[in-house]
Amino acid sequence: MGLLTAAVVATVGAGGAVVAAPLVLGAVGFTAAGVAASSYAAAMMSSAAIANGGGVAAGSLVAILQSAGMAGLSAAAAGTVGGGGGTRGFNNLRRS
Repeated sequence: MGLLTAAVVATVGAGGAVVAAPLVLGAVGFTAAGVAASSYAAAMMSSAAIANGGGVAAGSLVAILQSAGMAGLSAAAAGTVGGGGGTRGFNNLRRS
């Protein structure tokens, strides 16, 4: 595997992850209008609220995903998601 091939695969993986993240969030129910009724996100929110005595804790996974679903990914979140996607793309290439 050449260096250029590795760089291209990592870049495509990073870009794909950043593009896919908002789509996946919306598909599971974390939308710009809030949590979609009867969705996977609604089940997560219900479980988190029950576990916390009636409310979703600030900074919890559900709160972070809802924030990303409503406002989009921040620069830091996009960098994290992109880094994970790039690493995954590179690792997939190494295995083949």
